[in-house]
Amino acid sequence: MARQTSQGKCNLCGEQFSKMAITRHLAKCQEAQLKTSPAKGAPGKILHLAVEGRGSPYYWLHIEMPADAKLADLDSFLRKTWLECCGHLSAFTIAGQVYDVSPEADPWTGAKPKGMSAKLGDVLLPGVKFDHEYDFGTTTELTLKVVSEREGAIKSKSVQILARNEPPDIPCGVCGKPATQVCTQCIYEGPAGWL
Repeated sequence: MARQTSQGKCNLCGEQFSKMAITRHLAKCQEAQLKTSPAKGAPGKILHLAVEGRGSPYYWLHIEMPADAKLADLDSFLRKTWLECCGHLSAFTIAGQVYDVSPEADPWTGAKPKGMSAKLGDVLLPGVKFDHEYDFGTTTELTLKVVSEREGAIKSKSVQILARNEPPDIPCGVCGKPATQVCTQCIYEGPAGWL
């Protein structure tokens, strides 16, 4: 596939930006939005997270969540948005600590992960990078980063999508037109998997 510039849409103003410019834009756009129409809700800390597919940088999101939301809330959002197919296990790794959806001791090492009941604000700080894994057989891996933390009005524990990528242009491996399907058996053999 030819090198593409990853573009995405700001959900606050509707404008298009490159992946490189979106973080800077969101800080300014959000400030402007809050000045013109202040949010209503209980005051609290809110975390801005950037999420991308590890090894798939064309797929990315910028989201906000209350700091008192749990890792389980973030896991649920990621599953609904990008990952869920069959109820597989998942885990976060933050500063070397594993937070597992089903924490059981490893039978070989005895290491026991923590559960996902930890609050985001208790385990994350601005600048922290961490990982998420879904399905420990054919694993989908995501890289997350805490972009910033701010005080704001919290409406609920839900996630607000600030921006997300536009789908990348993937050509059909046979005719070269835009692909509309993927062969899940052929995809590992290269471009012929895109049809």
